Amino acid sequence: MQTKLTLRMDSELIEEAKKIAEHRNVSLSRLVADFFNALSKREFSVEIGDLPPRTRSLYGALEGRALAGEKDDYLEFLEKKYS
Repeated sequence: MQTKLTLRMDSELIEEAKKIAEHRNVSLSRLVADFFNALSKREFSVEIGDLPPRTRSLYGALEGRALAGEKDDYLEFLEKKYS
């Protein structure tokens, strides 16, 4: 037996979405369509100015760093620490 899932959106959530759409100069329908499109592609495009201050301050901190070998370094550290 299939059950139908009903989801009601909070009026505050809808109002916030309208403000975001207005800020981005797009319709609410376009904002929702873009969101679903991003979900299907697993892509999220965020303007750096839209990030929370703490996240914005970290943006790009690891750019240009090679992280591949750091996992090995950490494992070596743990082996020394706990042996």
